[in-house]
Amino acid sequence: MTADEILAPTYVQMLGALSQWLDKAAQQLGGTEADALLAARLAPDMFPLSTQIRFACVQALEGMHRLRDEAFPPVVEELLDEGRDAGDAPGSMADAQARLEQTTAMVRSLAEDLSTGDPERMIAHELPMGMIFDLSVEQYARDWALAQFYFHLMTAYAILRSEGVALGKADYVTHMFGYLRPGTMPARTE
Repeated sequence: MTADEILAPTYVQMLGALSQWLDKAAQQLGGTEADALLAARLAPDMFPLSTQIRFACVQALEGMHRLRDEAFPPVVEELLDEGRDAGDAPGSMADAQARLEQTTAMVRSLAEDLSTGDPERMIAHELPMGMIFDLSVEQYARDWALAQFYFHLMTAYAILRSEGVALGKADYVTHMFGYLRPGTMPARTE
């Protein structure tokens, strides 16, 4: 399996899950209370929920463009700026959902004609502080792209849980129910 066959479906699937978590928060808490969650943090030195959402979007878009060996589109810088400013301007759930929808559509579009080409092609991944990692396409997908994406995704999940949104494992793995063998779902007992 190639990096593009792993990254694109993973991004689409899990950005969809994040969108569902935000929907659940809005249903449970209502508009203004749900919007207030966007400023919530797990720890004082961590970015708020609004940033985690935007940075998950950034990771998906960066991953797809790096696989294509293309420059990032302007929306990546917009998301980074919004994420950096989210402590002061977290936005609304509608804003977050719009970014998730936009990112998912872009990932789907990029995946239509994606080919990573040579799996041994090297990707020079430079961080803002000047560190540069030299990774093969496979190493980049496995060791950076997925790890960074899931970090922001799971931090968003943890913030929502810590703020009282009723999420559970089934919300995290909703995609797995498509593989459920008929007749094997346990009956609910209450």
